[in-house]
Amino acid sequence: MKSCSDRSADDQLLALDNQICFALYAANRAVTARYRPLLTELGLTYPQYLVMLVLWEQDSVGCAPKVSELGQRLRLDSGTLTPLLKRLEEHQLIRRSRSTDDERVVRAVLTDAGRELRAAAASVPGRLLCGLDVEPMRLVELRRQLRSLLEVLEGAEPSGQ
Repeated sequence: MKSCSDRSADDQLLALDNQICFALYAANRAVTARYRPLLTELGLTYPQYLVMLVLWEQDSVGCAPKVSELGQRLRLDSGTLTPLLKRLEEHQLIRRSRSTDDERVVRAVLTDAGRELRAAAASVPGRLLCGLDVEPMRLVELRRQLRSLLEVLEGAEPSGQ
């Protein structure tokens, strides 16, 4: 039989507020909610915005990424990425193009409208931070820590095996 002190330790281990997964989940939802009105002005959802960020980045160096590369960069499987690309294509912001060398390769190419949207989107990061009482360097450090955590998580062996 467990003692009261053992039960208390177990309770603390399972307390919702002590879970890093919940802190990350709640923060993600709050950030996404803060982006929503800004992205609605652009006609984009948050996941579509992430796709466009990668495409704008690649376009600036003269490269149209393979859809598989987009998925890797955004950590999305094709079942999630394909509908996002389809919707962006319906809005005439991108077009998907098969390679003439290898028809298995599909690239996501910005349209003129997709390139023009970049100018309107340039204000989103600043507007997002406006009104937040957080030091910019604190956010830079938090981003560094989250990237470090991501590297650890992606490099770790799955548990429970």
